[in-house]
Amino acid sequence: QVRLVESGGGLVQTGGSLRLSCAASGRTFSSLTMGWFRQAPGKEREFVAGIRSSDRTRYADSVKGRFTISRDNAKNTVYLQMNSLKPEDTAVYYCAAGGSPVILTIATRYDYWGQGTQVTVSS
Repeated sequence: QVRLVESGGGLVQTGGSLRLSCAASGRTFSSLTMGWFRQAPGKEREFVAGIRSSDRTRYADSVKGRFTISRDNAKNTVYLQMNSLKPEDTAVYYCAAGGSPVILTIATRYDYWGQGTQVTVSS
């Protein structure tokens, strides 16, 4: 079993930055593929970014060049640095963990989820 706790969400103006954190416990963190997803009201949950190791990352086209995912295995934590935020980035952001060695973009392929953290970008 893996427990995930997100933090770092909030309200920011267009063009601003936020850093989300996700602390994991309960299983060897370094063996997990970690992902960030988001869900806006009335929309499906969508993949944002994923990381297997420092040199294996994957991003949604909509966030490439603006968001950076990273992990600190010593702290059992994954981060999402979000820069140049836009109103369309407004959503609840979820941290997810899974055992696949491949970074998957489908939410149902992840086994563990955090409670979510709200990110609101004002125009």
